[in-house]
Parts: sequence; C-alpha cells; structure tokens
Amino acid sequence: MSLKKVPVEEAVGMILPHDITEIVPGKKKGPAFRKGHVIRPEDVEHLKRLGKEHIFCLELEEGELHEDDAALRLARAVAGPNILWDEDPKEGKVGFRAKVDGLFKVDVEGLYKMNLLGEVMLSTIHNNTVVRAGDQVAAGRAIPLIIKESIIDEVESIGESRGGLISIAQWKIKRGAIVITGREVFEGRVKDAFGKRMAEKLSSLGIIVVSTVLCPDEPERIAQEIRAAIDRGAEMVLCTGGMSVDPDDVTRYGIRLAGGTDEVYGSPVLPGAMFLVSYINDIPILGIPACGMYFKVTVLDLILPRVVAGERITREKIAALGHGGLCLNCKSCKFPVCPFGKGGG
Repeated sequence: MSLKKVPVEEAVGMILPHDITEIVPGKKKGPAFRKGHVIRPEDVEHLKRLGKEHIFCLELEEGELHEDDAALRLARAVAGPNILWDEDPKEGKVGFRAKVDGLFKVDVEGLYKMNLLGEVMLSTIHNNTVVRAGDQVAAGRAIPLIIKESIIDEVESIGESRGGLISIAQWKIKRGAIVITGREVFEGRVKDAFGKRMAEKLSSLGIIVVSTVLCPDEPERIAQEIRAAIDRGAEMVLCTGGMSVDPDDVTRYGIRLAGGTDEVYGSPVLPGAMFLVSYINDIPILGIPACGMYFKVTVLDLILPRVVAGERITREKIAALGHGGLCLNCKSCKFPVCPFGKGGG
C-alpha cells in the first residue's frame, strides 16, 4: 500500500485515505466522501467543485484488498443456505439476513476459527434461534482499510470446507397432532389445560394441528391414538402428561407400544426434566411433562423448533442443553431474549 498524489481525473478506481469534507454555508458541513471510498468517474466533477484538483490516494499493492472487496468475499464464503447478504458493503461492513422463516444455524467451531484469523470478524445471533424472513442474523467486516488477501483466502477455505458458517434450516414438519393423557381429564373431572397451549406452540411454527384427542392412562389406548394421529397425516405427535414416576403415569409406555424407538427420557433442563423424545420410523413423538402446562417456557421451547426444522434429537443433543438450561422464572418473561437455552446444544 502506498500514498500517491494524483490529478483528480486520474484517480478513478483509487482509494481515499481520509474523509473529504463538504461545506454548504448555512446548510451542511460533513463528509462528501468517506475514508476508504473508491473514486468513481461520476465523482470527478464533484471533487472539482470541492476545490480538489489533486488528491492523495491509496494504491493497492499485489496481495492487498480494499475493505469492501474483502467484506464481499467474506460474505460469499460464510453464507450458507437461505442467507442473504449486502451486495454493496460500506466501510468494510456487511450484514446478513434470513431469506426464509426457519431456524438459524451457526457452525460455532468454524466461526471461532475464522475470528481467530484477525483483520476480519463475524458476529451472529445465537445458534438455534427462530427467525422470520428478513431478520438480521449476523454482521461481519474487514477491520483494517486495506487487508491482506491471504486472510480472505483463509476465510474462504474455512467457509468452503463447511458449506458456509451460517444458514437457515427451513421448517419441514407441516402437520402435527396432540394426544392429551390423564383419566381425570378424559372423564371431565378436570378441565384440560394442555390442548390450547400446545396448539399455540405448534401454530407459531406454522404447523397445522390435524387432531387433538383426550386419552385415559392406558398404554394400549395411548398407542392406539398415536398411531391414529399418524394415519391422519401427522408428521409429529405431542403426548402430554403422564411422564413422571407415578405408577399411573404410563404415557412413555404407550409411546413404546405404538412403535417408538430411539427413546431419550429425561433432560438437564428446568422446567422439563422428565421430557421425552422418541421416533416411530422418522416421525418424532414428544412426551411433554406437566411443567408444559404450568410454565410459559420449558424444554419444549428449546427442542420443538429443532424438531420442526428436521433435526433428529439424540441423547448428546439433549445433554448439551444443561449449560444454560435453567429457567430463572422471571416475573416478566422475555423469552427468547434471555439466557435460557443459550449455553449449549
């Protein structure tokens, strides 16, 4: 990089090393052109009106990039499926947005490796955050005005080897069902409080509820209702209640009887320690403990979006939720803008 004094007419394509101020008496005093601006043919006459016949410009040497060119290459390298980015970076900055509704995914290890390089940065929202189309999900920049091209080469190597560092997993499950267990509810002695709440959670992710049924604490009957829901086209089934160690709590046995496999029972999240995940073929069956009725936010709110995005939930993924898995039961709940569920998984 070198500093060079050149006539304005010969400066097209060169880089300003400082702001150039414009003063309009009584109206304006501020930068007409900012540091780092690449001079365009249409800028020449404007510069002359500012009294500039010659200007100092930065001249790039081999192996150097202007911050905006570096930012654009960074954006292309880190953006994965369903990510939009600014095609015209300013001052080395580039923003990223969700192209579709879905679940934001970040390759945390790859992000860390990129940010270790220096001279570049990428900052994101938390992994597994529910987003809407158009939401900002990340921002990056080239930090110095002139950056070594070798740094961007490394960014591209990291991004290409991982298929990008940030992406949006689009919702895959479109139809769900709810099986509410409990003889006291089935017989009408207690009013159901689960159905409406579960339906709202499914609907918030765009899922059509194909059926909601009440069922007594009988494993065979529970299994029957689960299979019937699948026959009606449900791509996932929520089974509520009957998840504790009481002898009458038989929901998990009903799930097994229906053909549930790969069962993960128990989670390191509060509320939600007795949560269950199982699968009938590839159809997820979620067992929701009683906390889902009494608390606004539980482990279900951490797992459900991932399931709807097509992610298969394993014991390892459940175990990782322990870090950050303690809900503080704030008087005024602001989830998801809070620490709950932000530590792992």
